[in-house]
Amino acid sequence: MSSFSEDDAFEAAAVPLSQQAMARPSAAYLDGLNPAQREAVETLSGPVLMLAGAGTGKTKALTTRIAHLLATGTARPHEILAVTFTNKAAREMKSRIGGLMGEAVEGMPWLGTFHSVCAKQLRRHAELVGLKSNFTILDTDDQIRLMKQLIEAAGIDHKRWPARMLSGIIDGWKNKALTPDKIPVAESGAFDHKGPELYAAYQRRLLDLNAVDFGDILLHMVTIFQNHPDVLAQYQRWFRYILVDEYQDTNVAQYMWLRLLAASHKNICCVGDDDQSIYAWRGAEVGNILRFEKDFPGAHVVRLEENYRSTPHILAAASGVIAANKGRLGKTLFTSREDGEKVRLIGHWDGEEEARWIGEEVEAMQRGTRGMAPMGLDDMAILVRASHQMRAFEDRFLTIGLPYRVIGGPRFYERMEIRDAMAYFRLAVSPEDDLAFERIVNTPKRGLGDKAVQTIQRTARTNGVSLVEGARLVCQGKLLGGKGLKELTILVASLDRWHAQVRAEADTHVELAEMILDESGYTGFWQNDKTPEAPGRLENLKELVKALENFENLQGFLEHVSLIMDNEQEEQGEKVSIMTLHAAKGLEFPAVFLPGWEDGLFPSQRSMDESGMKGLEEERRLAYVGITRAEEICTVSFAANRRVYGQWQSAMPSRFIDELPQEHVEVLTPPGLYGGGYGAAGMSASASPAMAGMVGSDLHEKAHKADVYNSPGWKRLQSRSQQRGMSMPSEARNMTIDMDAVSAFTEGERVFHQKFGYGEVMGIEGDKLVIEFDKAGSKHVVARFIVSADNADDVPF
Repeated sequence: MSSFSEDDAFEAAAVPLSQQAMARPSAAYLDGLNPAQREAVETLSGPVLMLAGAGTGKTKALTTRIAHLLATGTARPHEILAVTFTNKAAREMKSRIGGLMGEAVEGMPWLGTFHSVCAKQLRRHAELVGLKSNFTILDTDDQIRLMKQLIEAAGIDHKRWPARMLSGIIDGWKNKALTPDKIPVAESGAFDHKGPELYAAYQRRLLDLNAVDFGDILLHMVTIFQNHPDVLAQYQRWFRYILVDEYQDTNVAQYMWLRLLAASHKNICCVGDDDQSIYAWRGAEVGNILRFEKDFPGAHVVRLEENYRSTPHILAAASGVIAANKGRLGKTLFTSREDGEKVRLIGHWDGEEEARWIGEEVEAMQRGTRGMAPMGLDDMAILVRASHQMRAFEDRFLTIGLPYRVIGGPRFYERMEIRDAMAYFRLAVSPEDDLAFERIVNTPKRGLGDKAVQTIQRTARTNGVSLVEGARLVCQGKLLGGKGLKELTILVASLDRWHAQVRAEADTHVELAEMILDESGYTGFWQNDKTPEAPGRLENLKELVKALENFENLQGFLEHVSLIMDNEQEEQGEKVSIMTLHAAKGLEFPAVFLPGWEDGLFPSQRSMDESGMKGLEEERRLAYVGITRAEEICTVSFAANRRVYGQWQSAMPSRFIDELPQEHVEVLTPPGLYGGGYGAAGMSASASPAMAGMVGSDLHEKAHKADVYNSPGWKRLQSRSQQRGMSMPSEARNMTIDMDAVSAFTEGERVFHQKFGYGEVMGIEGDKLVIEFDKAGSKHVVARFIVSADNADDVPF
């Protein structure tokens, strides 16, 4: 039986209508709308899709529509359901409505985020899904701990199937509104085909605890509405008007919840932009907005196309890119603004030069030496595809003293995986670093809990030695047992070996860093982690190793980072913003830099590999979002080469560059020492005849083989680059670049590793080998640490 009644469900219902409806202002609040916005506001009956392009005033139209419902007496405050994705957006919506109405908005209990509204509903009907109204909402840590218990109870190998991975899979099922009994066979293979069984056990355990996770909040309400038509009918009567912000970001569960609520009166207005759907990785379904007219026959579609943010050149460039997507509803943005500057396109030799040039450009724009009025640092943003790209800009800006902020995440050297890796490096240089030891002693997990760490600390204190020496004494005295003792012994021996190599300088510091991350199991830990964050953390670790190349040794690098961390106090004043393209959605800046437009980086190779054409189209929407963040100046850049693990790798300009309309793009050449041309393909013989001949011709040949570059855009770059040569950083002039590096090993070959012993190569992934070791199992190992089994006896370890 339901725990609510029509009499007590909404407190506002007991208030006389004369008090609920706010004083009606004059229709002056409609005067600031353009014709399309006004049409969307005044079309109150039936389903409405407000297809709102970037910068077209969709929040203004949405909030004015709510004010219009209230002002005309069409609906009372409690009869309006308005949902969005963030608390910030909900607060802004309420504030804007109050401004339009001339007073603060009161009595709108159903304006909020999806989760806040559904949580309020679920508290009223908790018993219908076996809960009590005072249920607890678990955080991520609690969920992981509960998952671990279930995996252990099921006798499943937690290393192969981590708890965090199970949590992610179950959350994905909940986003699709799938209960344990409805999991498709095609998705049930994980966890030795016990995924649905573990999901069911997890749900039972949550009920025992009177708890829910975030995914349950929506899933339970969808289940209640499906199984209890009387409850659904009650809400359908009360929510006479439904408004949804950012509809393109809804997942299946949110979509079903909205469809069920709107099924009766169909007075639903969804606001969104299919061209800005960029969150498929967290469950968003762009198909929800694409099929709106099919879901709601006779729907009124209003296209908001007048942009109030960007110049015509910027809008035309963004439109040119997004037009290549097939799965879209289509719209054409326009503006009444003057032409402004064209989108600027520039190529660089490598990522470090790209960061240098952008730093100089930011300073020039700040001083007003670009022939335009000075621009504040708060007005400039650098938007990257992947977080690991931030490192080059952070290092450069710290070097030249340019204030910056990272939005949507920590600074590069503050990230968890970077701090962990740095702790290993610190111990290799200085084994007396107790803080570093405490951080990594059980990272990754070595079976060393709090009691084991306390034993190490007590032993160290008693003997007046460092924690590493305390750990050595614990191992010698066998003061621990089981797996913990074995793993601690291995760790101490590894620390000794790494420290000896630092002192003897037997390996380059870059190779040593790779070896430390590999042999410690830290790289493997993130390779085995199946959460969405893991690939990004691995990329950050690669970028950390890349940063070492600019220093003579580990010691110098650690000192550099210490100075950076010491310089991180928040200073007052303006700062350049650095963030990912995903974090930039909804923001706008007068000047935007879009670095790293190279195939494989952007569009992301991983996204294309995992999702094919669907992934490519989402990447293109991300490019559209990036360009449309810019109000006045938009600069797209790419690098011809990037150094990975000490080796140069050539990069092709992003296919999205070729989709930029020629008439709206200005091709630049970098000023100063590093000036001229486009990447390796445009180098002149004056830079280095051997390099220019090999790299230029090779890239040119590759370009012609790739149909996407055998096009007007690519030929334009080629033609322009031949007019002025491009000089290279001095350290690169005498280097040889292996454009198509071939592994020295082959699949099936027997090999040897100092720590893991003998094994067989099962796969080759660039400079990494997948090896099935006889005793250590499957590992991902950097190829340079491997020798052929035939030569194992000749290696002086």
